[in-house]
Amino acid sequence: MNKAVLIDELVLANRILAHEGVLDAFGHVSVRDPDDANAFYLSCSRSPGLVATGDIMRFDLDGKILEGDGKPYLERVIHGAILKARPDVASVVHHHAPSVLPFALVETELRPVFHLGAVAGETVPVWDSQDAFGDTSLLVSDTPMATSLAAELGDRPAVLLKRHGAVCVGRDIAQAVFVSICMRDNAELLAKALALGEPSYLTPGEIAQAAAKHDGGAPVARAWEYWASRVRG
Repeated sequence: MNKAVLIDELVLANRILAHEGVLDAFGHVSVRDPDDANAFYLSCSRSPGLVATGDIMRFDLDGKILEGDGKPYLERVIHGAILKARPDVASVVHHHAPSVLPFALVETELRPVFHLGAVAGETVPVWDSQDAFGDTSLLVSDTPMATSLAAELGDRPAVLLKRHGAVCVGRDIAQAVFVSICMRDNAELLAKALALGEPSYLTPGEIAQAAAKHDGGAPVARAWEYWASRVRG
């Protein structure tokens, strides 16, 4: 994929996630530079629904600007630290989806209750900045915090940030978007089910098989096409 096509896809990912209510005025999505594994693309500090081609900047994995002269997101270090720790990951989404946030506030685990929810993992771990850093603004704006968050994510597809939000990752932009939207849907369904009684959670075997069925390929392409059509009208 050439740079222009990749940038267009990143812009569209911002628009999709904003349209689907995963991102609002805040949050961001990045993609690794396919020609340089030690660099990534991310918008300047702008609301995702407004991101355009000219807003995309290029950074190294420490969050230093390589290309572009806009004002960068403070939390760009999240993307760099995760891409540094996870060679298998090419795209990172940081969001504050309203349906997901309650699971960053209570002890109830965010577990899959329908097949597409499996892509976010068997359980979503919770990283609490308070544990190592005490009182902060809760923004992950420095390398030590971002590195700690990346360690909590480990080899999983998603992690919750206590009292803050979530991070989802994927092998490409479409997969990271897919995980983020399916996580949103699963959280909404789980909260509704908990209000009625004890949910019927997916078994570990169901999770493994359902996640494998939706790890890229035709299902993700089909979803991406649908979400893109909703943005383009």
